[in-house]
Amino acid sequence: MNKIHVFIATKVILLMLFFIAASSFTVAPKIYNIKNYGAKGDSLTINTSAIQKAIDKCAKQGGGIVLIKEGIFISGTLLLKDNVTLQIHESAKLVGSSNPQDYVSIDTFTDAVGQERGTCLIGAVNARNISITGKGVIDGNGSAFLAKNLNLKKKALKINDDTFGRNRTFLLRFVKSNEITLKGVTLREAAAWACHFYQSQNILVDQITIYNHANKNNDGIDLDSSHDVIIKNCNIDSGDDAICIKSTSPLPTYNVQVSNCTLKSDWGAIKFGTESMGDFYNVAIRDCTIYDTKGGGIKILSVDGANIHDITIEDITMTDVDMPIFIRLGERLNNYRNAEKQAVGSIDKVLIKNIQASTRSTKNSRVAPPSGILITGTPNHKIGRLTLKNIAITLPGGGVLSDISEVPEDETRYPEFSFFKVLPAYGMYARHIKELQMEALAFKTILPEQRPELLIQE
Repeated sequence: MNKIHVFIATKVILLMLFFIAASSFTVAPKIYNIKNYGAKGDSLTINTSAIQKAIDKCAKQGGGIVLIKEGIFISGTLLLKDNVTLQIHESAKLVGSSNPQDYVSIDTFTDAVGQERGTCLIGAVNARNISITGKGVIDGNGSAFLAKNLNLKKKALKINDDTFGRNRTFLLRFVKSNEITLKGVTLREAAAWACHFYQSQNILVDQITIYNHANKNNDGIDLDSSHDVIIKNCNIDSGDDAICIKSTSPLPTYNVQVSNCTLKSDWGAIKFGTESMGDFYNVAIRDCTIYDTKGGGIKILSVDGANIHDITIEDITMTDVDMPIFIRLGERLNNYRNAEKQAVGSIDKVLIKNIQASTRSTKNSRVAPPSGILITGTPNHKIGRLTLKNIAITLPGGGVLSDISEVPEDETRYPEFSFFKVLPAYGMYARHIKELQMEALAFKTILPEQRPELLIQE
């Protein structure tokens, strides 16, 4: 090889090394500390404007980290923008203002119980590549929205308005947004739902802790007409549904994976519905623990037209749960957001397997004595294919034949297992199903039972 060839070869090697080094070099994201924009962590100052300035500046300059560090920062509604990460340091807490006038409603709607929704502490609309991370706390100050406290606030502000504070704030709300990450933070005490994703996609929720018991309708995570979602390694203790898959529009919720979560609820731990206009499909929930839940462990409800199919729920452990499994196809047919009413939906190709459960005691059950599983369609709309495999449930027992009354159809009523009262079977009562496949179902009672273990009716 002559000198020219050696020179060229050397240059090529140097260029290759340069590009390899350049490709492995990552520029650290720019940090925007909210204190540099006038925010004060004194637990008194309303910092909405200062924090929003930091967010807007970060987005305008291409993105980065908006840092909340060292202090208790009070705020009203904050709107995330493209490429912005809101990082809550472990030394910081972001707390919602007690004044409803400090909040903005985005994409206002009315839910299944007739409540107006839309305000939030942190929101995003049509945003892309946004994150909330860190080991700090976001607290919704939800008790400020209790009726007695709202009345005191109205008097202090000399406001005469019956709608004041009626639109109770969500903690986090993402509307029609894409590439969303929540990781590490603790979410506490919203005035309504803790975390709502509406018509959003490409969502990762990882290592989130939620404690939500400050007010009514205190859900944990709500996936609403959203898709391509991963929820994992979360700990949720909620006054209402812990993880809820729903659709307040005709668009579906699909491609959802939930794993390794610990759930506690006063109403439902894993729930599909009740708002159920759009379909639910390709959902896999596995390796979760449910405990001390006053409502249902697994609730699959299509009552507003949703076609629910290709659902797998497996490897779930439940202790002290009112009713481990409740599946209902109904004909309520509520509509939301001025959408047209849907036809009655369906439930098909659902697999529930590897479930170990114990119910609450008779003394602590909403229906006493309790039953393990309730499955019901309606006389005109039967559930399709449902497979139950390797399910073991321990119950208190003690049921007598005089406890049993006729099981109502209630096709158009809000779907809740307690409305059906004491069931005529302690293990499983099922009706209006086209194809029910059962394998290795075991029901154990602590006290003797006069009711049969299984009852399946047309």
